[in-house]
Amino acid sequence: MIFKGKTALVTGAGRGIGRAIALKLAEEGALVAINSYSVQNTEAVAAEICASGGNALALPADVASSKAVELLFEKLLVQCERIDILVNNAGILRDQLMLHVKDEDWNAILDTNLKSVFLCTRAAIKVMMRARWGRIINISSVAAFAGNPGQAHYAASKAGIIGFTHSAAREVAKSGITINAIAPGFIETDMTAHLSDKQKAELLMRIPIGFPGTPQDIAETVAFLASNAARYITGQVITVDGGLTTG
Repeated sequence: MIFKGKTALVTGAGRGIGRAIALKLAEEGALVAINSYSVQNTEAVAAEICASGGNALALPADVASSKAVELLFEKLLVQCERIDILVNNAGILRDQLMLHVKDEDWNAILDTNLKSVFLCTRAAIKVMMRARWGRIINISSVAAFAGNPGQAHYAASKAGIIGFTHSAAREVAKSGITINAIAPGFIETDMTAHLSDKQKAELLMRIPIGFPGTPQDIAETVAFLASNAARYITGQVITVDGGLTTG
């Protein structure tokens, strides 16, 4: 129970990687605030944690909205009075070749994937700086390094998270706050389910370890970075991809 007495907020926790992260932090004793855009998914994950003996509350909100994030943190602090761990996981994917990307698609990707990281981090550090302790983990992607056809807007948002992580970590390090990023590779989630068998086979051929990752692999890495075992790690990007980006 390494997070007993700690409060964590996980954005985009209604399914996939975010859900796995929330379950892991709760398993380790944290009170976990579940956030996603979907009220139904948010409440379902919170109920799942509580049913298994953990502590969770549902805080659905659109974290791409400054006003919504402000209200989200107001509710969180009224109910929990603190935030120790923030996992910025909210993200969307709208694959489209650049010639066909509409302005609204670009804005939606950048707002949800990148702007939300800034908004939630800004709100969290106000509390963490007073406590002189905090852990922030941002979920990026290996697409930030290599890119993929049809993902220019997605890759740009994930690369932005890495630049933000480096700079933000320097700003708050002396306040006892660490900020790191995780770049997942091919992880089996709803977001990768749209890939054809041929696409999956081609991806697997590029992964030295020979198999795709699971949301649990990312959750375990988050738990490590949020723990005191990682107290001397900040401003870093941990790639969890089975060796995909080594070549």
